[in-house]
Amino acid sequence: MDAAAIPELRAEASPAGFWDTVSGTQAHPELWLVLATAGVALLLVGPWQVWRITRNSITIAHEGGHGLVALLTGRTLQGIRLHSDTSGLTVSRGKPTGFGMILTAAAGYVAPSLLGLGGALLLTGGYVTLLLWGATALLLAMLVMIRNLYGILTVVLTGAAFLLVSFLTDPEVQAAFAYVVVWFLLFGGVRPVFELQRKRRRGAAGDSDADQLARLTRMPPLVWLLVFHAVTLACLFGAGSRLLNV
Repeated sequence: MDAAAIPELRAEASPAGFWDTVSGTQAHPELWLVLATAGVALLLVGPWQVWRITRNSITIAHEGGHGLVALLTGRTLQGIRLHSDTSGLTVSRGKPTGFGMILTAAAGYVAPSLLGLGGALLLTGGYVTLLLWGATALLLAMLVMIRNLYGILTVVLTGAAFLLVSFLTDPEVQAAFAYVVVWFLLFGGVRPVFELQRKRRRGAAGDSDADQLARLTRMPPLVWLLVFHAVTLACLFGAGSRLLNV
């Protein structure tokens, strides 16, 4: 190895060098790539046979949202379970009523869309690497709290996809992957709210987040459904406008 390259490698291995790598920016992709990645994301969200698999990733974001807000509001996070039917359960300990519990219960359905909005802000700033590594860090942090085998497998496979793309692909592929992920969170955050609305109309979701919030706040579940719709659709249109630069 060229001796002159050794200091450069050491610099990259240092904390400062690592941060420079992670926080580096990339040029914005062409509009056709942004539209193509949006199309791929729609294919991952649209057909039921595909959605029944990809929805697991939305469940990760949903339950992660519950868990993160529980911690931020001072509750004790006891564990997260992800199930093969794409449902999930987050258990936290603390005061059973009050503002912290309300925020925790409200966080799930809006978490994927809010993550998509945050991802869009990073992408439009050129921070592709930061987005990929940030997502990986969140998945690793969540993995510690998973309490069932299927959940562990789901989070590990999702994290492995981010690591493989980050380490083994060119910047162009990383950017395309990141755009697909963000579009998927934005589109995938909208669909579960409509699914919940249909289930409640059939009387099949009596203990949903909206119903729990109704008991906590004495506001009808329909009001909370409208809140979920408003947040997820606003994130989709707001973030989509930024990504498309319109």
